Amino acid sequence: MATWRRDGRLTGGQRLLCAGVAGALSLSLTAPLELATVLAQVGARRGRARGPWAEGLRVWRAEGPRALWKGNAVACLRLFPCSAVQLAAYRKFVMLFTDDLGHISQWRSIMAGSLAGMVSTVVTYPTDLIKTRLTVQNLLEPSYRGIFHAFSTVYQQEGFLALYRGVSLTVLGALPFSAGSLLVYMNLERIWNGPRDRFSLLQNFANVCLAAAVTQTLSFPFDTVKRNMQAQSPCLPHRGGVDVHFSGAVDCFRQIVKARGVLALWNGLTPNLLKIVPYFGVMFGTFEFCKRICLYQNGYTVSPLSYQLTPGVDQSLKPQELREFKKFFKTRQLKSKKPTL
Repeated sequence: MATWRRDGRLTGGQRLLCAGVAGALSLSLTAPLELATVLAQVGARRGRARGPWAEGLRVWRAEGPRALWKGNAVACLRLFPCSAVQLAAYRKFVMLFTDDLGHISQWRSIMAGSLAGMVSTVVTYPTDLIKTRLTVQNLLEPSYRGIFHAFSTVYQQEGFLALYRGVSLTVLGALPFSAGSLLVYMNLERIWNGPRDRFSLLQNFANVCLAAAVTQTLSFPFDTVKRNMQAQSPCLPHRGGVDVHFSGAVDCFRQIVKARGVLALWNGLTPNLLKIVPYFGVMFGTFEFCKRICLYQNGYTVSPLSYQLTPGVDQSLKPQELREFKKFFKTRQLKSKKPTL
């Protein structure tokens, strides 16, 4: 049976690999919806298409089918360093928030996860900015020829600090994100009319999707302002395609509301919500499949296609301990087979 908790039978590298493969596949399959989200947030001047499907069709017809995956390569590449930094930061925050008895409350656990996500986002923020630049550019008239060319061009033309334009919105957006996570968690038992420790696999999946929908809706205005700040540049044609001009984060909020209205802060929310179920469905399905392969490779299961446990193997042993035990047992068998005089 699949598990949603951390499995001690996997090494740290295996967990990171499983998470990276699952994240890259889910990002790639939902990339067209991510493209529609970013273009709606930025308000790029490339037509008046309404709705995520119309925006995707317009990009397809104007720039070709490959344009639907603009910026996806850098999004996949940043998964591994982002996951590694987030995991390390989460462990540090958990140790910081744990009391003298070794206990940690759910609120502090949520805060640790939110802070760890914020730290990893800040550390890998330049890759997020490059992703936005590659997403909003026109492939027929590109300003950047690829990921490394985009990094070098932004650094040479706009300076090092330009790679962190809008990073303050990441910090501010963590507040409604944490509040939304706590709001969902506090009402889970009321929603399902049962204790949390008895939730089924499907219920846990629904909880993840619900939490993602609530937290992303609450923090979406901050993400919209961040995308506009990332995309705007005096060195790009039409200032990066942003249809409002501003001088900072606060002015960006004000100009978006003034030019498009308050609801414009949630432009692109529909395609963003539409990708939640397929994104997490593909992610968890792929992660569990990769996990089965790793468990079979480590010797805990009899087949990579099932969770049937290997007879005689202590499932509480860690991978290194199990390898040492097998090595010791094999050496002992070889000695017992040696002929005696």
